[in-house]
Amino acid sequence: MGRIIFVTGTDTGAGKTLLTVLLLTHLRRTGKAARAMKPFCSGALSDVELIDKAQDGELSRSLINPFHFVQPVAPLVAARKAGRRIELSEVLERIRIVESRCEVLLIEGAGGLLAPLGEGYSAADMIDALGCPVVVVARNKLGVINHVLLTAEALRRARANGIKVVLMDAARTSLATRTNQSVLAEILNSIEILRLPYLGRSVTGGSKASLKRIEKKIEKTLARIAEMDTFHTL
Repeated sequence: MGRIIFVTGTDTGAGKTLLTVLLLTHLRRTGKAARAMKPFCSGALSDVELIDKAQDGELSRSLINPFHFVQPVAPLVAARKAGRRIELSEVLERIRIVESRCEVLLIEGAGGLLAPLGEGYSAADMIDALGCPVVVVARNKLGVINHVLLTAEALRRARANGIKVVLMDAARTSLATRTNQSVLAEILNSIEILRLPYLGRSVTGGSKASLKRIEKKIEKTLARIAEMDTFHTL
């Protein structure tokens, strides 16, 4: 079985897909048999397509994203509208299939940590069942301290096997964006708080070559995020 890193976010649009594909690109470039999947996806398939591109089409789309819904709403709502009921056990089974085919598996969540995925479960319940470490992705802006602290507390209850936080910078900086990292590090003193610079608006639609160029620029931070023995619990 491979090692699993779960990538969740403080909310939708925090940068989970971008970080997932950059981590995937870094791990593969450094010799790891790494794969990534996004079990749930609602609406457009652009996130799934980017993950597929980053791993050279080595997994089928149905393995990367076993549960897709056309409606761009929470997966639970979309499943109900489609007349489907997806059990947590089925999701875990799909994850184990991909896990068995790689050395490191990155799992990208859908929306925020507590967004409902199925009847009675969220990404937090998946993390609890998998017993894996978690990377929390958050937009580096005013208000992110509260969002990160709430997510970290939920992960503590979910018994995550270690947490790291990655702040994704926006194009413009402010006093909040310049101090969020240090304040979070002070409050969550056992948890590593990392920060990535603004990477541009069109990066998620870029080519594999552009992903590689960006990965090289931030490779030290990506290497730190991927280090399994530096994940710490609250």
